[in-house]
Amino acid sequence: MFVTLSNRLDAMSKRLRGKGRLTEDNIQETLREVRMALLEADVALPVVKDFIAQVRERALGAEVMKSLTPGQAFVKIVHDELVQIMGERNDGLDLNARPPAVVMVAGLQGSGKTTSIAKLGRLLRERDKKKVLAVSLDVYRPAAIDQLERLASEVGMDFYPTDPTGDVVATARAAADQARTGYYDVLLVDTAGRLHVDEAMMSEVRGVHEAITPVETLFVVDSMTGQDAVNTAQAFDQALPLTGLILTKADGDARGGAALSIRQITGKPIKFMGVGEKTDALEAFHPDRIASRILGMGDVLSLVEEVERSVDHSQAERMAGKLKKGKGFDLADMREQMQQVARMGGMGSLMDKLPGMGQMSEQVSQKMDDSQVSRQIAIINAMTPGERHRPEVINGSRKRRIAAGSGLQVQDVNRLLKQHKQMQKMMKQFKKGGMQKMMRQLGGGGGAPPGGMPPGGGLPPGLGGR
Repeated sequence: MFVTLSNRLDAMSKRLRGKGRLTEDNIQETLREVRMALLEADVALPVVKDFIAQVRERALGAEVMKSLTPGQAFVKIVHDELVQIMGERNDGLDLNARPPAVVMVAGLQGSGKTTSIAKLGRLLRERDKKKVLAVSLDVYRPAAIDQLERLASEVGMDFYPTDPTGDVVATARAAADQARTGYYDVLLVDTAGRLHVDEAMMSEVRGVHEAITPVETLFVVDSMTGQDAVNTAQAFDQALPLTGLILTKADGDARGGAALSIRQITGKPIKFMGVGEKTDALEAFHPDRIASRILGMGDVLSLVEEVERSVDHSQAERMAGKLKKGKGFDLADMREQMQQVARMGGMGSLMDKLPGMGQMSEQVSQKMDDSQVSRQIAIINAMTPGERHRPEVINGSRKRRIAAGSGLQVQDVNRLLKQHKQMQKMMKQFKKGGMQKMMRQLGGGGGAPPGGMPPGGGLPPGLGGR
C-alpha cells in the first residue's frame, strides 16, 4: 500500500535532508511535488488542498526557517499533517456495553464484508479473549450464509443458523436473543451487500439497525476503489449512523487514496485495515504508524507487536543458542524460520515495517514471495528427518526423490541447499564476532541481501538467492 506515494515522498525527503537551508522557492517547489504525489495516489482534491495549505503555513513559519535541520523539520511537518488527516490515533472497537456487544457490518457487494467478519471474529477471540457469535443476514447472495458458517468454524467462533427464506429483521432479533442467553461477549452481524441508491435495501438495513441497536456499525470499503470508496462511505453514513470503517484489500492498493481521504471527508475513523486474504490479515489502523510507513520510516511498533503474537519464544531461545554456538543450524531450523515469517504476513509485510526498507520491499517480494516460500517448505517436507539434520548426505538420487516428492525440479532442491550453506557461513561469522561485518554485507549494498537475513531475526534465508 502507498507504494507510489511513498516512493515520491521518500525521494523528496532525501533531497531536503541534504539542504542546510530552505528558501520559500524550495518549499513551494516541494509542495508542488507533494500535491502531484497526493493526486496521483487518488486522494480527494479537497483533502489535498487542505493538506497543502496546512503544510505551507507551518513550513513558511519559524518552525522550518530557523531550524538547524530544516529538511528534517519539513519532513516532520508532512508526517504530522498526514497523521492529522487520517485521524491522529487508532479508534478501537467500543465494546464497553452490557454483553452481548452487537457489531453490525455493512457495505457494497464484493467489498469483503463476510471475510472481514471472520477476521474480526478471530481477532476478538484470540487477542481479546471474547466469546463471539456470528450471524449472516445475506439472504440474497448464493452461498453467503454457508461461507460465513465455514469461516466461523475456521476461526473458532460460533455461528447462528439463518433461514434463507425468513425475515432478516426477525433473524437478527433471534440471533441477539441467542447471544444473550448463550452468554456471548460479542455478536457480529453480517448484512447483505447493497447500493446506497437502492431504497428498499437501505430501508431493510435501517430496520435491522433499529431492531438490534448495535454499539458499533462498521462500513466495509474496498480501498482499491479510491475516491469512490469515500463517496459510498459518505452516502451510507447519511442512511446509517456509522461508527467507523474497515478498509479492505489494502495490500493490493499501491495508491492509498481512500485511506488518506476517508476520515477527512466522512468524519468517521478507519478502525481496521485488511492486509491479505487469510483470516489473520487484519490490522488495527494507526494513523501515526501509517504516516511513518508512507515516509519510509517503517513501523517498528507494529512489527514488535506482530513478533510478540506470532513468535514461539521457546523456539526463538533455542535458535539463539544455536547462533551463539555457531553450529547446528539445519534444514528443519530453516523451515521453522520460513513458517515464522509466513505467520507474520510474509516478507513484503515485514520489509514494509522496517525503517528505510520500503524501497526494498517490492524487490524482496518479487524475489521471495509467499509462493516461493511455500515451495521451499515443500522441498524440506519431502526430506527424511535425517536429511534435514544432515543435508550433506543428500546426493543426486536423493535430490531426484526430494524433487519428485515436492512436485518441483532438482534445480530447486540445489538452490535451497545452496542457500542453506550460505546461512551456515553466516553462522560461523556470527560465532567469530563478525556480526558487524555481516550486517554491512546485508545492508550496505542497497539491494536485496545476497544470502538472506540471519535466522535469529526471524527472517528467512535466501532473500536474494538464486
